[in-house]
Amino acid sequence: MRLKEEQIDRIAERILTDLAESSLVILKDDRAKVCNCIKTVIRADIALEEQLERDAEELLEKTLRAAGGGEGIDRHKMLKMIKQKLAKERKIVL
Repeated sequence: MRLKEEQIDRIAERILTDLAESSLVILKDDRAKVCNCIKTVIRADIALEEQLERDAEELLEKTLRAAGGGEGIDRHKMLKMIKQKLAKERKIVL
């Protein structure tokens, strides 16, 4: 899922607010700086998932070509299975 920059901003703010209000963290730096770090982590996670998606689609295409076009194969189901396998191998939580 592709998030807009404003959505990432709101998510980061919400995470920081919830952590601060629950006393799970004590800010030792400027709130804006901490929020920017959270945004960076969110963007990196999104990029990782997008790369996983591209790799899964590429592997699916290679597999279907090797199988002679893959007639009768549910592409969506197979793509999901490939993504799950790659995520497990790469230790990515989806």
